[in-house]
Amino acid sequence: MTTREGKETVFLVDDDVSVLRATARLLKSAGWHVEAFPSAESFLDHQRAGAAQVPGCVVLDITMPGMNGLDLQKLIGSRRSIVFLTGTGDIPMSVQAMKSGAVNFLSKPCHDENLLAAVEEAVDLDREWRRERDEERALKERFALLTPREYDVMLRVSSGLLNKQIAGELEISEKTVKVHRARVMEKLQITSVAALVRLTEAAGLRG
Repeated sequence: MTTREGKETVFLVDDDVSVLRATARLLKSAGWHVEAFPSAESFLDHQRAGAAQVPGCVVLDITMPGMNGLDLQKLIGSRRSIVFLTGTGDIPMSVQAMKSGAVNFLSKPCHDENLLAAVEEAVDLDREWRRERDEERALKERFALLTPREYDVMLRVSSGLLNKQIAGELEISEKTVKVHRARVMEKLQITSVAALVRLTEAAGLRG
């Protein structure tokens, strides 16, 4: 059996216990850590208990008693990579699921290779999303270090204004602009205007 080094978990949600067990065995044989749930509600309870930040993906049935798969997708879709595996889905359902961000929509019975490939793709997407989210958070934390005046100077520097022009706009001395500018570079951990421009673009800021 393959042993995976990552900590990703595949969460299975299906009211058919036999399918749940068979799918769990398949995924475990491929090296995945698996947690199985017989209903959308039990999965949500588990997530609320602290598992929401666990990386991985969800393999989800559509037709289940109580909350169905599409309703669960609406609640967690923006935070989870989802693969639908269902025996009752139709074309409108699959279209709705994919439009709402599902990674794949598979019909039961599904070839083992297709399910494993879909899970691999979903986990890869989750990994990429979490990396981007962490980078965005770190970037915001760096900008949050700036004082309001440093932020004003930063925006103008990134837009290409000279120190003299910035001083005129903000009605401060050119020497003060230089001090703020140096502090901006230090706090953002950069050494050039080009790097500052890249950071502001990445953060969606405009001067």
